[in-house]
Amino acid sequence: MTFNALRPVATRVIDPLADFFIRYEVSPDTVSIISLICAFFAGLSFYYSPEYKELTLLAGILVVFNSLFDALDGVIARKSNRATPRGDFLDHVIDRYSDIFIICSIFFAGYASWQIGVAAIVGVLLTSYLGTQAQALNLGRYYGGIMGRADRLVVIIIAAFANSVYPASIAGFSILGWAVILIAVTSHITAVQRIFYIWNRLD
Repeated sequence: MTFNALRPVATRVIDPLADFFIRYEVSPDTVSIISLICAFFAGLSFYYSPEYKELTLLAGILVVFNSLFDALDGVIARKSNRATPRGDFLDHVIDRYSDIFIICSIFFAGYASWQIGVAAIVGVLLTSYLGTQAQALNLGRYYGGIMGRADRLVVIIIAAFANSVYPASIAGFSILGWAVILIAVTSHITAVQRIFYIWNRLD
């Protein structure tokens, strides 16, 4: 899925920003840490948003910045010839913590039940694990499936903005609640897709 139609637009934004950071010698690792900070405060905003409704919009904006900086670190590393295994490792660790901060905060805030939330975060972490497990098995890192990380972030951003405008429930769940349900279902479908992909390429 990965919203391929948005890639040309994203590239036009990210490339000039990457050049700006390179010009001022900002390291890819620093940018990765900034993305984690954005995710942490997005999580806090989601958690307190049932009490302070305006925080839902702020959370969505912070997820946008988390996504932006997460995309930037790799581009900066490649353009400045500073890509390293250590940086790649840091990026993946930060991505997982970011997923946990954002998704767990949404269901901790009560937008979805803890059962649905646990199903969502387990699916998210499992899909990420399978992507890197393919690489560990010398199959190359695999990002296929209907719900990759970029897709999840776009779903959360749209849901946060929509929820800030229309916070009422729809068939028992708010828009953010439905986003968690969507992520829970599609992440496990993606995990199964990745399992079959890897399994079919092993001896």
